[in-house]
Amino acid sequence: KEYNTKIYLKREDLCHTGAHKVNNTIGQILLAKRLGKTRIIAETGAGQHGVATATVCALMGLQCIVYMGEIDIKRQAPNVARMKMLGAEVRPATSGSKTLKDATNEAIRDWINNPTNTYYIIGSVVGPHPYPDMVARFQSVISQEIKTQLLEKEGQENPDYIIACVGGGSNAAGAFYHFLDEKEVNIIAVEAAGKGIYSGESAATSALGKIGIIHGSKTLLMQSPDGQITEPYSISAGLDYPGVGPMHAHLFETKRAQFISITDDQAMNWGIKMSQT
Repeated sequence: KEYNTKIYLKREDLCHTGAHKVNNTIGQILLAKRLGKTRIIAETGAGQHGVATATVCALMGLQCIVYMGEIDIKRQAPNVARMKMLGAEVRPATSGSKTLKDATNEAIRDWINNPTNTYYIIGSVVGPHPYPDMVARFQSVISQEIKTQLLEKEGQENPDYIIACVGGGSNAAGAFYHFLDEKEVNIIAVEAAGKGIYSGESAATSALGKIGIIHGSKTLLMQSPDGQITEPYSISAGLDYPGVGPMHAHLFETKRAQFISITDDQAMNWGIKMSQT
C-alpha cells in the first residue's frame, strides 16, 4: 500500500539446502557422473553453493572439496559446519582478499592440476565456456516458476519489473532468463555498492568496471589502470566478486537491463523494513 504496487518475493531460500544453488548442482553432478569423474571441487562465498555441492556429492557418494575464502569461513561458520557434516573438506583460500574471487582462483588451480578424475562445479554464471551458459540454463527454472506463479496469482505471466541482486549473477540469470525477449518486462540488476561506489570498498562492477578477462571469461571487471584486478568489498559474502557473468555484461552493454547499486547500509535498512512489513 505504501508504494501503491504489488511486490512478490521469489523465495529461493525455501529450496532444499537454503538457496537457489541446488538448481545448478543437481544438473552438474549428473554431468560429472556421466563423465566418470570421482572427485568434485567447488568454490563458495556465502557457503550456499558449497552446501549445495556437498549435498549432491553425498547423494552420489563422491569426494567433495570446497574452496572458501578465509574471511568467509569465519563469517559464514554455520554453512561451513553444514558442509563438513555432509562429508565435504573445506579448504581456505588465504591469498588476496580471502573471499570469493580467491576461492575461485584456488579451485581453478586444483582443477588444472587434477584433470583426469576431477570435475569442477562452478556456482555462478562465470568461468570459461560452457559454464556461464550451462549454469544460466539450470537456473532458468526460477523465471519459469515466476511465469507459472504469476499466471496463477495475476492471470498473466509477465511482471512489469523483475529485480535481482548480482554478484557473479546466477540467481539473476535464472530470474531474468525467460523474460529476456519480453520487451515489456523491465529488468533491474542490483549490485553491491559496499561503503559507497567510489569509496574504494565496493563491488559495483557496472559502475567501476571495464572489459577484461577473469576466470576464463571476457566480461566487465573491476581493475586498476594497468589491468590488475582490484579487490571488491560487500557486507554480503556472495556479492563481493570483482566482475559479473558475461551474460550480465552483455545485458549492461546492450541496455537490456538497468544496473543500479545500493550500499551495505541501504541493504540492511531495507531488509529490516521488509521483514517488519
